[in-house]
Amino acid sequence: MTQGGPNPPCPFLVNLDTFHWLRSTDGQMLLAELAERTFTEADALREIERLRRRVAPELARAAFELALLRRRARVKFPQADRLYFTREALEQASATSVATHRAARFADGHYHHIADLGCGVGGDALAFAAAGVTVTAVDRDPLRLALCQANAAALGLAERVSTHAQDLLAEPPPLADALFCDPGRRAGGRRRFSVTDYEPPLAHVLRWQAQTPALAVKLGPGVDLAELPADAEVEFVSLNGELKEATLWCGPLAQVARRATVLHTAADGAVETHTLLTSHTGSSPSSLVLPPAAFLYEPDPAVLRAGLVTDLGAQLGAAQLDAQIAYLTAPQHTATPFARVWPVLTWLPFSLKALRARLRSLDAGAVTVKKRGSPLDTDALARQLSGDGARPLVVVLTQVAGRPAVLICDLMVQ
Repeated sequence: MTQGGPNPPCPFLVNLDTFHWLRSTDGQMLLAELAERTFTEADALREIERLRRRVAPELARAAFELALLRRRARVKFPQADRLYFTREALEQASATSVATHRAARFADGHYHHIADLGCGVGGDALAFAAAGVTVTAVDRDPLRLALCQANAAALGLAERVSTHAQDLLAEPPPLADALFCDPGRRAGGRRRFSVTDYEPPLAHVLRWQAQTPALAVKLGPGVDLAELPADAEVEFVSLNGELKEATLWCGPLAQVARRATVLHTAADGAVETHTLLTSHTGSSPSSLVLPPAAFLYEPDPAVLRAGLVTDLGAQLGAAQLDAQIAYLTAPQHTATPFARVWPVLTWLPFSLKALRARLRSLDAGAVTVKKRGSPLDTDALARQLSGDGARPLVVVLTQVAGRPAVLICDLMVQ
């Protein structure tokens, strides 16, 4: 479809018949051709009409849909061009680097056989298998099981992954050394936020511990901590500065109360892993509240969601600007993977007039505005504050000891 028309009729439904055709010689040839073409979702009708001259309409739609999803999946799966997806399953699937981190925890605990419950297209099953673990991949959807099996074969992992059709609401999971469950958190394209609305609900999943104590459950990153059991570990994971997901670790898999894991993709493609912990028994340290010093630290979102801001402050020798605001400040720069850092040039009580004057005195050029604890529109204010000077600056709207304040910072420290 060309730009300016109605929305394309997507997503296209893929069934087992069309999926098996996609894996046939003819289907593979068509997918290889689509991989060489340039298109977006807006071109759906045009591309499908072109393909319909050669194959049935439902096959044309399925091929275009998979080709589109493979492009979209590259941000999660380095080998996406060889894998098979549906839209909803792709949206819920863990990125390879996140799944690899989780699989390493199971492998390090010497769990040799894992039941992956609600396996979807197999994102976690593939990571478990790649870590040397035997996987029983369980789902009630025959198509998703077929996708998981095909994806394992595509990556040479088929010998370690077996699939099992089962309704986990009606039957207990298969026997294994440990269980990993990725419950459904979407319905009709909409997210389910409460763990009581997951499918299966979290309370149902936790009962499986009577059979297999070692259990981990994937959660949405915005999960309400008050809904989670107090004797489990909650780990929040970010990837390249973006909060991705949470995992509830239960039974012998629980090691601490809260964990923030920060994953960063290096220039060579390797993934660096950094972890900040708090213990079951120890409370988080209280933080000093002090005016801005020479450096401003913005904690990673995994640190924020894990409630470890004051733990990070203690590690850095940093104070909070305000007891309710998750900015830290310190007189010295300490390199850390758990926060972004800006040199503070000056700060003042919030006043637009005074702020503009101070920016002019600093020869401000393009201004970036960040905020915490301020109702102002950052994009609109950035346009108003940017000047003709030579110096790009960062303006931070926040609170200092309960009062509105603004910090003017130099560019972020690398």
